[in-house]
Amino acid sequence: MKNEWPLWEIFIRGQHGLSHRHVGSLHAPDAEMAIKNARDVYTRRNEGVSIWVVEANHIAASSPSDKGPLYEPSESKVYRHPTFFDIPDEVGAM
Repeated sequence: MKNEWPLWEIFIRGQHGLSHRHVGSLHAPDAEMAIKNARDVYTRRNEGVSIWVVEANHIAASSPSDKGPLYEPSESKVYRHPTFFDIPDEVGAM
């Protein structure tokens, strides 16, 4: 196990997308090689315009069982809901 390369999580931004989405994982010795391998594995048809790689051990996540306590405080802040804002047509996609 000591000689195993770290696991990288791969995120790709599509040509018509505004955000990156998780597409999979792979092992690589460093970020540069992870990007090259991700390009070969996940963008075979030139569908991506940007690749993000994140070493899996650097990702922190909440637990689905914490959903209630984690999100309850935001329910009392109704001003955060988009219904209170008028977005001008000139802004486009957000």
